[in-house]
Amino acid sequence: MSIRKTFKFVAPAAILSTMPVIAQAAENLQSDDFVGISFWLISMALVASTAFFFLETQRVAAKWKTSLVVSGLVTLVAAVHYFYMRDVWIATGDTPTVYRYIDWLITVPLLMIEFYLVLRAITNVSGGVFWRLTIGTLVMLIGGYMGEAGYMNVTLGFVIGMVGWAYILYEIFAGEAGKVAANDAPASVQSAYSTMRWIVTIGWAIYPLGYFFGYMAGGADMASLNIIYNLADVLNKIAFGVIIWNVAVAESEAK
Repeated sequence: MSIRKTFKFVAPAAILSTMPVIAQAAENLQSDDFVGISFWLISMALVASTAFFFLETQRVAAKWKTSLVVSGLVTLVAAVHYFYMRDVWIATGDTPTVYRYIDWLITVPLLMIEFYLVLRAITNVSGGVFWRLTIGTLVMLIGGYMGEAGYMNVTLGFVIGMVGWAYILYEIFAGEAGKVAANDAPASVQSAYSTMRWIVTIGWAIYPLGYFFGYMAGGADMASLNIIYNLADVLNKIAFGVIIWNVAVAESEAK
């Protein structure tokens, strides 16, 4: 069954199954709860992005389909977690730290795999790129979670997380992935790859900054921090996927 046909039958059922939860959350959402509003808006944007990426797989060449499917999985997983995070915030006013990390432990490795998939679509690239990015991502996330959840010293957790992030940045800028992009990729792919890695550099910087100010510098306003995290996910997940979609369409139509 094609993806379009699958969506024809599955999407309405999935939407209907969430209606009671959506109705309850909407009933409790206050007009001045800007954190809750941001959770609501972005959860809906993630759902829309998921449908878009999956449906657009029918438009691109076969070698780009996996990249778009992965983009759709990222936004799908994030959307489900945003539903839970939204409800936790509205019900308790607490920061849903555990849900964020469960989300990140799935979606962030998938985002890193996108670098490998984009390069593989245009040239031969070793599996070492895949594994180095995956390992760097897990080191970054596990270190951050262990510190933020209180399982280790917060400073040590921060340092471990930063080491993992630095390892990722090295790979996509100066490592094998960066060299393959610079030497073998056509101009459109080079442009998309460059934008993707700057998102990882600048867009991801909000997370260690939030960790630092929230846990190491005397605390931060959790409401503001949640809004910033939510807006950052628009760039780091939705916009990241749109960049991949754009280059996939451009390269497919150029053939």
